[in-house]
Amino acid sequence: MKYTPTIGLEIHAELKTRTKMFCNSKNDTEEKRPNVNICPVCMGHPGTLPVINKEAVKHVVSIGLAVGGTIADFTEFDRKNYFYPDIPKGYQISQFAYPLVRGGSISGVELTRIHLEEDTAKSSHDKGDYSLVDFNRAGVPLMELVTEPVIHDAKTAGDFARELQLLLQYLGIGDANMEKGEMRVEANISISDDLNKLGTKVEVKNLNSFKSVEKAIEYEIKRHAEILDAGGTITQETRGWDEGKQETFSQRAKEESHDYRYFPDPDLPKLKLSLLDEFDLEKGKSALPELPWHKRERMVGDYGIKTEHAEFYVRNRGWGAYFETVASQVSDKEYVQLASNYIVSDITGLVSDEHISEESVGKLTPDALVAVVQMIASGELSSRGAKDTIAILFKEGGDAKEVAEKNNLIQKNDPEFLKKIVHEVIKENQTVVDEYKSGKEQSLQFLVGQVMKKSQGSANPGLAKESLLAAIQ
Repeated sequence: MKYTPTIGLEIHAELKTRTKMFCNSKNDTEEKRPNVNICPVCMGHPGTLPVINKEAVKHVVSIGLAVGGTIADFTEFDRKNYFYPDIPKGYQISQFAYPLVRGGSISGVELTRIHLEEDTAKSSHDKGDYSLVDFNRAGVPLMELVTEPVIHDAKTAGDFARELQLLLQYLGIGDANMEKGEMRVEANISISDDLNKLGTKVEVKNLNSFKSVEKAIEYEIKRHAEILDAGGTITQETRGWDEGKQETFSQRAKEESHDYRYFPDPDLPKLKLSLLDEFDLEKGKSALPELPWHKRERMVGDYGIKTEHAEFYVRNRGWGAYFETVASQVSDKEYVQLASNYIVSDITGLVSDEHISEESVGKLTPDALVAVVQMIASGELSSRGAKDTIAILFKEGGDAKEVAEKNNLIQKNDPEFLKKIVHEVIKENQTVVDEYKSGKEQSLQFLVGQVMKKSQGSANPGLAKESLLAAIQ
């Protein structure tokens, strides 16, 4: 491609607090009844005064510490003036000149700022020729994160948004469920044939899935290129994403910051965080939980598991906890890795088949899986036998060894037992034996398979191979 795409992201995420950003109305994203979590403050009634939610400020500070940003000592809130039916005051309380956090990075993507504001109400336009507004969401604490324009492809943008979602969840400050609108992504996209110059920027608003983020960016890059190739010019504007048509559409001319006529909110105090004991940054850093990128690194380093397995455990914390319980009881890394293979491929497959939540493992306890792994290590169970034992334990539970014995899954290592079966296999497959003797190596594997079949899977395949070689020679 002769053009270089440049992408910057603006991501809004609702924060988990007991009350809204500037009033004591309940912050409840699960509330289905419209207009019940409201009060004169979040409805913008004249004469009301907002009060800053300290917990929301703490949440944004913790994000800033996690990403290595600079926490503001002085910060303030501003009024962002614009009219829309879902803005009850005619302005939104946000931050402009003095955000809570500057800089930092996630997944190698540099950040410009992270600031705090209040969410808007929610409009719906699906009932006749009128619109309805639900103000339950109006005033909910909203974090806005802005990246530097340093992303150059759709996948990097999608991966960044996924990592931010994980971070919010690990910090316990937001669920960031995109389907529920708890996290919304806006992408600023431009292309240029000059590496030192940005093209005209177009913003795609309110992308509510990671796939939509990537598809919208890819569509815009292609659209821009086609316009420029035809000798046209890109219009700076705000566009939406049509999920059904898989294309963007024009919404309005893009506003600049001066269009919002920002000025400090006169009803809210300036904040000097260093004067408040609750915002001791060293204590804040030490209180941070293990972050997603640290967990990935630790799991690969400590357990020697595949990077894709570590990624699975980072993104599915219930499974991660289950794996680490098993790994803590298995000393040999080889068998820790084997346990991980069973969890990621076999056990999660059973959960999916049974439509059980991902944190559930049926009746297969970590101790039972440890016992299965130990039986593999001792040669009592074959790989096939282990899979069958796991499937039974998942549905029925019980003692792993007893289950394996009851279902005739224990490998037989008795030389006399193997010798008898090997003799029968050689007698019944003399042509294959002759092929092996003449140099056809794969014939031996066929013979091993026949031994396993005759033993109904109970023979140790390694010993079966040894016994065959001894008998053929």
